[in-house]
Amino acid sequence: MEIFSGLLQTVPKEIAVIGVAAMPVLELRASIPLGIAFSMDWRIVYILSILGNLLPVPFIIKYMRPVFSFLRKTKYFEKLIHWLEKRTMKKAETVMKYSALGLFLVVAIPLPGTGAWTGSMVAALLDMRMKYAMSAISLGVVAAGVVVTCICFGVF
Repeated sequence: MEIFSGLLQTVPKEIAVIGVAAMPVLELRASIPLGIAFSMDWRIVYILSILGNLLPVPFIIKYMRPVFSFLRKTKYFEKLIHWLEKRTMKKAETVMKYSALGLFLVVAIPLPGTGAWTGSMVAALLDMRMKYAMSAISLGVVAAGVVVTCICFGVF
């Protein structure tokens, strides 16, 4: 944790917010509170968090399947890839039932196991077209950002 804390102190606050937003698991749930803790203007934090969270999305959608296919062939990553795919496909049930709206919901609800990373992985595993996946994920990230920001300020 000290390494992470030290790293955050050495980079500009804006870069830290973008970087945390782009990280799996942390995403907006961590970047927005971090930016607010840095005493940054909430509007800047919100925009930077959205941009950071969306940054990896097209790469995940485009390259996840080939990377997983390659890693599945190694004995070191085979079990991890299987676990990730199994976990992601649980979220895919919602997307298969409701299509783009389902993908939006998977991304928009800011709980562990949801978010842009999970939505992107679901889109990749379901072979969704980039433009539909990006639209649903982008709207979901915007909605999740509103929810997290409101929670940070005690609105909910």
